[in-house]
Amino acid sequence: MPKIILTADLVDRYRAWLLAAEKSTATAEKYVREVSAFAEYLRGGALIRERALEYKNKRISDGCAPTSVNSTVAALNSLFDFLKTPDCRLKSLRVQRRAFCSEQRELSREEYIRLVKTAERNKNDRLSLMLRTICGTGVRVGELRFITVEAAHSGEAEVTNKGKTRTVFLVRDLCKKLLAYAKSRGIVSGAVFVTRSGKPVNRVNVWREMKALCAQARVSPEKVFPHNLRHLFARTFYGLEKDIAKLADILGHSSVDTTRIYIISTGEEHRRQMERMRLVC
Repeated sequence: MPKIILTADLVDRYRAWLLAAEKSTATAEKYVREVSAFAEYLRGGALIRERALEYKNKRISDGCAPTSVNSTVAALNSLFDFLKTPDCRLKSLRVQRRAFCSEQRELSREEYIRLVKTAERNKNDRLSLMLRTICGTGVRVGELRFITVEAAHSGEAEVTNKGKTRTVFLVRDLCKKLLAYAKSRGIVSGAVFVTRSGKPVNRVNVWREMKALCAQARVSPEKVFPHNLRHLFARTFYGLEKDIAKLADILGHSSVDTTRIYIISTGEEHRRQMERMRLVC
């Protein structure tokens, strides 16, 4: 195999390859960061499997969490796919699936309602409606651009992400709120949630506005980010339906293994379930 040096130009071409393969911008940048860190480790040395394995083991010995090590492995394996060097691929660490999630990280229904009401009191109608929309449909914050006036009229939004298109249903009350908001802002077609310049809102702006609510809403900042609303939707839906395959389709997941991460209960719920078992006599 010809000697490969991981140069800045090669990393740029790898980024372009990721985007051409319809990876999300966030995923592409994450992989590029991992690969760039590996390039610094190589210090101009040849890119061979032995060095990649050495780097993986260094990450482990440095005390990195298994999930962080696996993130590095995923990025490097993607790089090897780009370079057409499958023999260089590394194995991920085996990580046991968690039985329950941290109570310090999961947003409760009551906390979500407090966030919505706080946004309303602050006269931030757009933010309160965005919170309701994400939590009421399970869409990703980056998919808010598909929530259009036309979708509110039909009760369905066609959402395209990562090369896949799915139909997201909008409940009647949400449609009414979306149409009333659009009318008040003079929006007659296209995306409902837009900036003053008419461009769809981006995740950074939504994240920043949500964080600003924490103190007033009495919700820990660790719990307040858009994706946690999607998790709340998933846990609530699964609590009613108990159909993980259907939930995976609704969320746009390719694998139910990803969906399982969304529906694990909190430690407190886990304790209550164990108490109800009454197996200690």
